[in-house]
Amino acid sequence: MDASIWSNLGLVYALLGAAVAVFLAGAGSAIGVGIAGQAASGVVSEDPSKFAKVLIMQLLPGTQGIYGLLVGFITLSKVGLLGGGAAALDPQTGLLVLAACLPIGIVGLISGKYQGMTSAASIGIVAKKPDQFGKAMLFPAMVETYAILALLISILAVNAVQI
Repeated sequence: MDASIWSNLGLVYALLGAAVAVFLAGAGSAIGVGIAGQAASGVVSEDPSKFAKVLIMQLLPGTQGIYGLLVGFITLSKVGLLGGGAAALDPQTGLLVLAACLPIGIVGLISGKYQGMTSAASIGIVAKKPDQFGKAMLFPAMVETYAILALLISILAVNAVQI
């Protein structure tokens, strides 16, 4: 294998890790926000005064995309692409960075979808009993917990890789 290809393979793996974090977590958020948005649209069409409450519920699954973007930025910064001059990474180090990005990518995809479903159910609560908004927020917030845990693991793991 050509030496220049081999010397850049680690960087390719690291960039793939950043892309996985951003794309998968972002896709989870898009799916979740879409599911919740469908429920919110139905409620607002019946009672426009509930717009603010259901909008908050709809926005909750969007956090996974933000978490993936954060890990993507941290990864790009770690490998030197945001500060100028990318580091020369061996393939093993690049694979470590890729592995470090997987938790938020995978958990973001799954939790974003399920947080959207939970938000849609909570929007149903707000539609029938607007005074129960605080309680209804707890259900999607429980799903959020696992996205936060995955975010923390990815940040710690990316920062732990020696470059």
